[in-house]
Amino acid sequence: MPTPAESLRAAGLRVTRPRVAVLEALAREPHTSADAVLAQVREQGGPVSRQAVYDVLHALTQARLVRRLLIDNASRYELDTHDNHHHLLCRGCGALADVPCAVGAAPCLLPSHDHGFEVEVADVLYSGLCPTCRAAGDRGADATTSTARTSTTPRRMNV
Repeated sequence: MPTPAESLRAAGLRVTRPRVAVLEALAREPHTSADAVLAQVREQGGPVSRQAVYDVLHALTQARLVRRLLIDNASRYELDTHDNHHHLLCRGCGALADVPCAVGAAPCLLPSHDHGFEVEVADVLYSGLCPTCRAAGDRGADATTSTARTSTTPRRMNV
């Protein structure tokens, strides 16, 4: 796996402290919001502005080093591994987990009608309840659902 500096150079981007810090933060904690990335960058590397982190996330997304996921009208970010994986979202606690494509290839990039679009990415999001929320039953599902939609640091699931 290349280092953040190597990834930046390969993408034709300058190696800067904020860019390296954002890539390192996303490697430690994928599926996080910009605010959570900001908190991690500040914790690890000192002062950085909110705007700088947003600018870095935008540049890294444009360079296809970072993938932006839009979930429940909120952006979450992860390193772009170019591996055609999808996501499982717990509607109870907001946990988000990677799941490989069921087919393996990228058949979802071939819609039945593309309306003239050149399709580059197809995001698949499975939604349901994780084992912890299922075990808790209905007693906490309604209370945690609203939290999941506004949480900036969802629980990470290993699948």
